[in-house]
Amino acid sequence: MRIKLALGVTALTALSPLTALATNGYFSHGYGTISKGMAGAGTALSQDSMAAALNPAGMAFVGNRIDGGLEVFSPKREYTVSGNPGQGDMFPLAPGTYESSRNGFVIPHLGFNRELSDTTSFGVSVFANGGMNTDYPGENGGPFYGGSTGVNFEQLSIAPTWSWEFSDNQAIGISPVITYQRFEAEGVQNFAPFSSNAEALSNNGTDDAWGYGVQIGWQGRITDTLRGGVSWRSTLKMNEFDRYRGLFAEQGDFDIPEMFNAGIAWSGLENHWVLLDIQHIRYSETDSVGNPLLPNLQTTRLGDDNGAGFGWDDMTIVKFGWQWQQTPSQAWRAGVSYGENPISSEDVLFNILAPGVQEWHFTGGFTHSFSESLDVSGMVLYSPAKEVSGPNPLAANQTIELEMHQLGASVSVGWKY
Repeated sequence: MRIKLALGVTALTALSPLTALATNGYFSHGYGTISKGMAGAGTALSQDSMAAALNPAGMAFVGNRIDGGLEVFSPKREYTVSGNPGQGDMFPLAPGTYESSRNGFVIPHLGFNRELSDTTSFGVSVFANGGMNTDYPGENGGPFYGGSTGVNFEQLSIAPTWSWEFSDNQAIGISPVITYQRFEAEGVQNFAPFSSNAEALSNNGTDDAWGYGVQIGWQGRITDTLRGGVSWRSTLKMNEFDRYRGLFAEQGDFDIPEMFNAGIAWSGLENHWVLLDIQHIRYSETDSVGNPLLPNLQTTRLGDDNGAGFGWDDMTIVKFGWQWQQTPSQAWRAGVSYGENPISSEDVLFNILAPGVQEWHFTGGFTHSFSESLDVSGMVLYSPAKEVSGPNPLAANQTIELEMHQLGASVSVGWKY
């Protein structure tokens, strides 16, 4: 009965309005309030039923519980164009500084886990990604002279998970990952001369797609004070965005890239955990994200198999987290992470639409247990301003600078049963 109830709540969450993030590219800096409070670290130490988003093996160690929460997230994005248009420029932009008006979002998450036996468990983690989200007003014609301009790109994943503690404090887990994503673009219709299908380029409303993949992992004790964990998630094969097959490479294809996680957790100081994670995201393997703007735009049309994309590089993120169990009912957390932003100076033009340039993340958090069954966790996030500047490749004397900074806070409730 409890499993049926949890599945019902999971389904309702999966159907709730999606929202947008933009942290490590368009992947969240972490999943679940507890992990987020340590800058997303936790591959080797799982503490709630959101664990499968990072390492499905961790579900073997969290017990019977349900977790649900909300994050309030505020990314501030702007771009600046310097230099006046010149004669013969192919696509000059209006000089000035312009801010995206969409700066506040609410992101839900939900998980549950149930022990099936002394060594096996089943659970579900529901989590979100996003970040290609902008809304620039039509001032001076809009960024690309198409009026109000921007994109909205969102993902929600459901990860049913089976985990097995095959030996004392050693576990493996597997999660089929089912993902729903949706996308909308407006104001880019003036790229029609570069497109393979100008009718499927811009202002076509929201399109959506489903896809799937798999994530597997190991987590366990290495010594009395050291834990380890690794996980791998395959490329998630998604259906195409047919309404935007004239924008995205491979006729609207937008697969979710492969991801690797590895981490350790050390408890050599009484009541303290120190965590170190490394995450690698292969953005370059998804052509619509990884293909550069040039020379592709000059040799192949938008939407074709090798069409231009956003030029994102792969990201490797290092995450450092700390947790202090001050009392049996009170824990405190902090974390910092760094990953070189995926956007190079050569690809700033298209990334006016998706300025996922963040590198540093600083976080803090807590958990307070009100009883053996009920606890509440909180997290705050600050990601300082990052700028990326480069030439407008379609206007000889212009420079474009992208900038973003972020604030966020989340709260979640955990119920052990």
